[in-house]
Amino acid sequence: MKKLPFTGSGVALITPFLPDGTPNYEKLDEILEMHIANKTDAIIICGTTGEASTLPDDEHLEVIRHTVETVRGRIAVIAGTGSNDTQHAIDFSVESEKYGCDGVLCVTPYYNKATQKGLVEHYKAIANAISIPVILYNVPSRTGVSISIPALRELAKVDNIVAIKEASGDIGYAIKIRREVPELYMYSGNDDMIVPIMSIGGKGVISVVANILPEETHNICELYESGKTQESLALQLEMLELINNLFIEVNPIPIKTAMNVLGYDVGGLKLPLCDMEEKNLEILKKSLKEYGVKKL
Repeated sequence: MKKLPFTGSGVALITPFLPDGTPNYEKLDEILEMHIANKTDAIIICGTTGEASTLPDDEHLEVIRHTVETVRGRIAVIAGTGSNDTQHAIDFSVESEKYGCDGVLCVTPYYNKATQKGLVEHYKAIANAISIPVILYNVPSRTGVSISIPALRELAKVDNIVAIKEASGDIGYAIKIRREVPELYMYSGNDDMIVPIMSIGGKGVISVVANILPEETHNICELYESGKTQESLALQLEMLELINNLFIEVNPIPIKTAMNVLGYDVGGLKLPLCDMEEKNLEILKKSLKEYGVKKL
């Protein structure tokens, strides 16, 4: 039986920045404490939502190290260490294990993409370099490649490849994974599909909306796991319009904007990400107001 680093709601955490574009560690500490106090089950640090692709290597690693130090084992910390360069992903994964992370999240290689054979070799090389759990991240809309069922079967044979963050948005494909590779646990990679993924055996979500609704996102997962499926579904449906509007522009532009609108003061975005279009900003503000989101 593979050991999962967490179940429930893992927040895909934003990275707060100072005006000069460097990480704001004081603000990061504040946000981490907020999540621990509001039932978030795991911190996923330096992933897509954390703008990892524009963090210099030293800052990327320091944000991971600082997060582990601040959390102090109170909830799980999963480090985003994926890369389209296998050695780079290995190096970051090894360092994350040294810092005390509970696992790593590794996106499929982007741009160079790789064949299915290459994907298998890529992930095996990362997993064999560390002993902590590896979560595969399947998000073809961003990377241009999807992990095939045969490749997942092969990867599931590796003891510390334990789960997949399934963000294809294709529930049919997710069902095939659950049927064909049942030993690989699954997290929803889409906030609008938490309940559908849990209904086929998923163990929770790696969530963007949890940045501003941590307890509600945790509750969707907890209610489902405890058998209160209709209550879980009701929460999912209630949040749906807000979730959709948090993706009205490419993530993490709307969620970071929403946090600033709510008064979290998490700083700006790094180019090529930029401020929202005014019409989309108004839609987002209206959605936040209608749901009644407040700063925690």
